[in-house]
Amino acid sequence: MKWNKLESSETLTEMIQQSFESPLIVYKHSSRCSISTLALSRLQSDNYEAELYFLDIIGFREISNEIEKRFKVIHQSPQLLIIHKGECVFNTSHLDISAPVVEKQLALLSD
Repeated sequence: MKWNKLESSETLTEMIQQSFESPLIVYKHSSRCSISTLALSRLQSDNYEAELYFLDIIGFREISNEIEKRFKVIHQSPQLLIIHKGECVFNTSHLDISAPVVEKQLALLSD
């Protein structure tokens, strides 16, 4: 798995534009939270038909705030969002984050 780092407003804007071509995944991670580390490990899969973006909310909380405002999704950590055609079409958090859940949601977008 290759994660793109989400560390600027410019990258967020580019990411949103990219979502019109194909869905993408944003994972909001806190290095201070053991559940966040566990959730990240549960995402390990090579089956994603989406670009992956990793947001370190400790270092880049302002980007997390932008995501919350832009997509009208209440901030949580850990949190996973699927962005498609400029909108958040799915989000989940904590121990509800897993590869099978993400793969199922992505499959629904391709139907």
